[in-house]
Amino acid sequence: MEFRPDLVKGSIVPVLLRLLAERERYGYEIVRVVNERTGGALEWKEGTLYPCLHELEAEGLLASEWRTTGGKSRKYYRITRKGRAELEHRVQEWTQFSAAVNTLLMGTPA
Repeated sequence: MEFRPDLVKGSIVPVLLRLLAERERYGYEIVRVVNERTGGALEWKEGTLYPCLHELEAEGLLASEWRTTGGKSRKYYRITRKGRAELEHRVQEWTQFSAAVNTLLMGTPA
């Protein structure tokens, strides 16, 4: 099933922060991990990812550095202390939001 862009857009930041809380990663690796872990349900493209990474870096939630490995230069991103605090907030927010929507759509208690 292909998800509407407005649904996907709301999940990008918490997913990015969670993946980078696990370890440092470069852009294409992030796309690959998202696609693999979701069994292709979320098919991220690099064009969607990089503007978000740059915005999060500008906000101080991420930091980056260029590294050359095996002749390839890649920009690695890592989460900052401020980013970890934002991740915690976003996870709580997502949990409460999804419970409320599930209650409305499926009649399940929150």
